[in-house]
Amino acid sequence: MEIKKTTNGSTLNAAISGRVDTTTAPALEAELKESYDSCNELVLDFADVEYISSAGLRVLLVSQKVMSKKGGMKVVNVSEDIMEIFEVTGFTDILTIE
Repeated sequence: MEIKKTTNGSTLNAAISGRVDTTTAPALEAELKESYDSCNELVLDFADVEYISSAGLRVLLVSQKVMSKKGGMKVVNVSEDIMEIFEVTGFTDILTIE
């Protein structure tokens, strides 16, 4: 998994590529956690995410809770496979997906 972070004003854009699973989710969580204080909005670009496990979903849930108290969070460029996982798990009701 790779994470490329860019900042645009108070918006943090994080482009994630690869697999977000039990091995890589802790790294994603650590990267996002260190950025919460410096941003008001979080945009996660999932264009190159191949797979997400329950560990990855938990990271998204934690990020959503933190960012909902600030400016918000959205997930963009979600593939059909990942969208299907979001739909089955009910995350389409929790996350803002564009």
